[in-house]
Amino acid sequence: MFLDNYHQPLPEGFAFSRAQASHFAKGVATDFNPIHDEDAKRFCVPGDLLFAMLVSRIGLHEHMHCDFTGMVGSEVPLQLDIHADNARILDTAGKEYLQMTFSGAKSHNPELIENLVKRYVRFSGQNFPPVLVPLMKEHGVMVNPARPLVMYQSMTVDLHQVELSEPSIEFTGAELQVEGKRGNVSLHFDFVEDDNVVGRGHKAMVLSGLMPYEQAEMDKMVEFYNSRKNSYSD
Repeated sequence: MFLDNYHQPLPEGFAFSRAQASHFAKGVATDFNPIHDEDAKRFCVPGDLLFAMLVSRIGLHEHMHCDFTGMVGSEVPLQLDIHADNARILDTAGKEYLQMTFSGAKSHNPELIENLVKRYVRFSGQNFPPVLVPLMKEHGVMVNPARPLVMYQSMTVDLHQVELSEPSIEFTGAELQVEGKRGNVSLHFDFVEDDNVVGRGHKAMVLSGLMPYEQAEMDKMVEFYNSRKNSYSD
């Protein structure tokens, strides 16, 4: 399984080291959010890695909705709580970090799951700067350059079928709603195979600590982000 290098199996479940989670963020999802750096003070495991782990265990369903309810630190022992139409990722104390509801036909095809998960998390990890910067500029706000906080809130997948081969993901639009210092971002995308739309998806994120937009500061943030990305070596 392609996730073998990105988690540690434990008798009661699994855990993620800082190195494993950071490598997944950068090497698989191309997500260079500093919160996923190995030495980050407020380090957290990427939500996309939690999603990938869960789908790899329960299979790909036509309809899936995930709510990300907590931030996972490194070396936290986790376990799955799986039922007929829902599943959760919990720690051994019972604290919940992700909950998913699912329905419809399902597939356990490992090649399809790996392909779709890799394409989704790569799409998901590339929201900054191409999507978020234009949205923030349009609304005259930006995250704090000294403490940029972008949190994954939820995601939804609705597929017409799961008998698929190599569906690609195409961005279809995004909106930002500003509420004081908080911003709610909605991103929309299609799953496409053989030039046909075979499903749709939605991702919700929260931007915290918003401040007035400053082009010079945003330019510095983008330059810093791109320099980290360009200097990364797998």
